[in-house]
Amino acid sequence: MIFEAIGRFAHEQVSYMYDPDSGYRGIIAIHSTTLGPALGGTRFWNYENEQEALIDVLRLSKGMTFKAAVAGLDLGGGKSVILGDNKKEERESLFRAHGRHVELMGGRYITAEDVGTSPQDMAYVRQETSYVGGLQERSGDPSPVTAFGVYRGMKACALFKYDDESLCDKTIAVQGLGHVGYYLCKALHEEGAHLIVTDIDQEKVDRVVREFGARSVGADEIYAVDADIFAPCALGAVINDETIDVLNVDIIAGCANNQLAEDRHGNALDARGIIYAPDYVVNSGGLINVNAELAGWTMEQAHAKAGEIHGTILGILEIARDEGIPSYRAARRLAERRIEEVKRAAVAK
Repeated sequence: MIFEAIGRFAHEQVSYMYDPDSGYRGIIAIHSTTLGPALGGTRFWNYENEQEALIDVLRLSKGMTFKAAVAGLDLGGGKSVILGDNKKEERESLFRAHGRHVELMGGRYITAEDVGTSPQDMAYVRQETSYVGGLQERSGDPSPVTAFGVYRGMKACALFKYDDESLCDKTIAVQGLGHVGYYLCKALHEEGAHLIVTDIDQEKVDRVVREFGARSVGADEIYAVDADIFAPCALGAVINDETIDVLNVDIIAGCANNQLAEDRHGNALDARGIIYAPDYVVNSGGLINVNAELAGWTMEQAHAKAGEIHGTILGILEIARDEGIPSYRAARRLAERRIEEVKRAAVAK
């Protein structure tokens, strides 16, 4: 089953490692290094089983390949997951074990923070390998840049749909109030949007309600609220058979990875006239932030690059409209075209 899954997603390499002393159980997936070393964060999550973790890391790493390609970065796609309780307090031995796992990849994979991990965790990883970004003394937490990119992409969708990119007085449903979700809510509130929010962590909900005047709803209620825009900012596969028919929005634009459970759900959104900002395009600010650290950019350059997501999303939506295809297919076409061009150039040398 493992080899079947790896073959289905067309990965270059998948590595498992177990460290009995720390309890570390990790998977690193390298999808493609055609454009450069595979970059992708480390997700620490309490998966139900190992198969769920494998499918998640395969989907996420493939998305990173497309994300880097569309963003025009010289990076490939990779991802890693650690299986376990991300609320664990003793973290040094765990993340040093992960650092040794990353080091075994010999530079083909570079990691950074992701869901359930922090810049401090990456500092522990750094004690075992140099192939890590998102360090506090360098680019640090990528969440503000990621949120800014999603915000800019959301405005591009509004411009395409309403001929006006303003989000003032728009009702926006935000699912997931972690670091990125919080900063996104802040930007939307400052522009005058009305927020409907949910999260499994009540403290995060209470903070956003208190600071931004948001209205909170239950975790399962968020899909059916009457809103202009839905921003999935939690885990993936939230656009699925159970949710797609109850959505009552014009636009979907959020920072979660792999929002579509399957490609056919992107087709269904298109058939309903719901504008979808492909996740790996609109949420690429985090990758841009880490790339800035690796390439020696200033934070102003990283912020400006993330702002270009506006034009990229608008271009993808225009291609989708002109060619009569769903937006996820238009984005994938752009990514695959760049990867193939680089492959041909390498062969020609």
